[in-house]
Amino acid sequence: MAQHEVVVSQELLNDDGRIAEEGWARQQVWQYDRSRIKAPWFRIKEWDYYCILSQKRGYGIALTVSDLGYAALASLVWLDFTRRSFEPLDSIKLLTRGSIKFPPSSSSGEVKYEDAKVCIRYQTDGGERHIEASSSRFAGGQTLQCDLTLQQDLRADTMVIATSWKENRRAFYYNQKINCMPARGMVSIGDKIYAFEPDDSFGVLDWGRGYWLYRNRWYWGSVSGLYEGKPIGWNIGYGFTDRTPASENVIFYDGKANKLDEVVFHLNENNYLEPWKFTSNDGRFEMDFEPILDRHSAMKLGIIASIQNQIFGYYSGTLVLDDGKKISIDRLLGFAEDVRNRW
Repeated sequence: MAQHEVVVSQELLNDDGRIAEEGWARQQVWQYDRSRIKAPWFRIKEWDYYCILSQKRGYGIALTVSDLGYAALASLVWLDFTRRSFEPLDSIKLLTRGSIKFPPSSSSGEVKYEDAKVCIRYQTDGGERHIEASSSRFAGGQTLQCDLTLQQDLRADTMVIATSWKENRRAFYYNQKINCMPARGMVSIGDKIYAFEPDDSFGVLDWGRGYWLYRNRWYWGSVSGLYEGKPIGWNIGYGFTDRTPASENVIFYDGKANKLDEVVFHLNENNYLEPWKFTSNDGRFEMDFEPILDRHSAMKLGIIASIQNQIFGYYSGTLVLDDGKKISIDRLLGFAEDVRNRW
């Protein structure tokens, strides 16, 4: 597989509505302009997803705000790895048609979703990402409050990809993953307070904009943590769009993206809690994965459907960086998922 790195700042889409230059980048070199998309409003998909995990304390939280055109979906999930349990809260607004008004870049702006059930707000200013959420209807009527700040090192590489579908070259996936962001703050549920400290708590942002085909399936895996005191993590994934220009497989170490070619997920779709394996065609990502929790959800709403198995667990194995340095990983907490959507 080619790994075409795009380094020149440019418009994402040309006048014909196609990606001007497909490939991957270390930062958002492409400028996203929703008005340039050649698609009906119900085919445009925009979302910001954050997942913040504590490597040592045994808990985490994941938050989503998305606008799929015919509906906006918001969710938050509390993750308890000690009890191997999770508590979700989901909300939906119909026929939003892009009215959530997502910012055109990940570097600044506000995203807000609010109704009687939940309020989620992201505020980004430079390298600081403030995440707030509240609900009085969480887990059987308990009050939840979330107030977290992620600190992004603006000098560090990220993973950015822009690819299209073979079936329709105007349909595209523009995505950024920002890993290894230290987290500080708290989540309270009822009378319990859970602290997040930057020595062991890290967040990842999944920032996505695109014109999607109706049926899709993807595999995605992510880790953010420390190795010998330095930030380490990875983004692996495949399964949709034509990845001929580039994959989204990257190892992050000490602020640098180390580009991988192809990584394959080996799993039992009949039992996601069986051990997984990950292999790479160049031998640079060889990993075992010990599942501890399956955040399963199945949502069906008319023509919209999403079946998700997001598995949290521990990665162990070996990584090889661009310079040949070999790193042995021993039980780093992260996740891997298999998601099927009709949207």
